[in-house]
This record gives sequence, C-alpha cells and structure tokens, in this order.
Amino acid sequence: MEPTLLIGDALVASKFPYGYGAASLPIQITLPETGRVFGETPKRGDVVVFRWPGDRSQAWVKRVVGLPGDRIQMRQGQLFINDHPAALKPDGTGFAEDDRGGGEDAYRYIEPLPNGVSHAIFKIRDNGRLDNTAEVMVPPGQLFVLGDNRDNSADSRVPVRDGGVGLLPIDNLIGRADAVVGSWDMGIRSQPVWTWLSGFRLARFFTSVQ
Repeated sequence: MEPTLLIGDALVASKFPYGYGAASLPIQITLPETGRVFGETPKRGDVVVFRWPGDRSQAWVKRVVGLPGDRIQMRQGQLFINDHPAALKPDGTGFAEDDRGGGEDAYRYIEPLPNGVSHAIFKIRDNGRLDNTAEVMVPPGQLFVLGDNRDNSADSRVPVRDGGVGLLPIDNLIGRADAVVGSWDMGIRSQPVWTWLSGFRLARFFTSVQ
C-alpha cells in the first residue's frame, strides 16, 4: 500500500462504517453464514482491512476501486472503471521500500476515482505483469481492491490460488482504515539495538489515512 501506508505502520480501523459480521470479531471463529448487521457498502477509495480469503486468520489492507456492478480493467497500467480511465497525474518520485530497509525508486502519481476521491500510487516500471488485465464485472456482494504500489501488490488482479485477493467478499471486511497511530522503520532491525529508537517515524503518528 505504499505510498499511502508504509511497512511498520500501526493502524486503527473503524468497524461501524460497514456494519458487523463474523470477520469483524476480535478473534477468528467459524460461524454460520449470516451476513452483516447494519452493513453498508464501502465507497470507492476507502482503504479497508479484511480477512484474506485464502486464510481468514490473516488481516490484509487494500483500497476499494470497484463496487458491485462495476466493470474493472487495467490497460497499460491505467485503471479503467466502467470503461472510463482514471487519468494519472505525475507527482514526482518516491522510494518503495521493503521490510529490510532496501527498496527501489518509484514514480508517484495521483489517481482520481469517479466519486472525486484522489490518492497517490506508485509505479515502479512500465509493462508490469499486472498492467494489463481482462475486464472483470464485480458481482453482487463482492469488491475489487487494489494496492497503491501497483507493481508490488497481490490484490484483486491476482486470484487467491496464486496468493492474491481475487474478488473480495464484502463479508470478509473487518473495517475501514482511518488513521496511522504509530510507525517504526523495520529496516532498522539490521542496525545496533541502541539505534532502534531512531526508527520511530514520529511524523506519521496520529495521521489520517487518505
């Protein structure tokens, strides 16, 4: 989810925007399929926390771009929603890091969605393996989610059997990611222990997720 979220961010998620179901319980247990109570459909652009369909004990974070009934496709790295392109605006460069402190340079863009929500994304390379996809119609009760680091995200472009999300069942939602409450540069683990306090990213503490 870089550049919106960084490795080592601690998030707070609100459960009430999408209602409550088995996935939003604090512990993972198997219950009869009852749907969600007070359930609402997320909005395009929401950053959501959810149970990964491949292993519901794992919580993942992605951005909603497709709602039930939407037609979603990637063409040469550009998102199309109902055959309308999300026109990317160049926004300089950034650094896509990994949890060892390494990483690579990335191009940064601002991506607008049809409801007026805009957010930053990273593109590391052209003609990536996920830059061109078949058009997908999002079925009822499901969502199409993407990571903001478009060249390094196992999201709805990747089926569950290959380690991705596939189309995300709404019933898997835990909540909406609203704020970063703490952040620590995990790459500093390779440095001497007495330097670890310098890894806290104080500027990210108590910041909203856009």
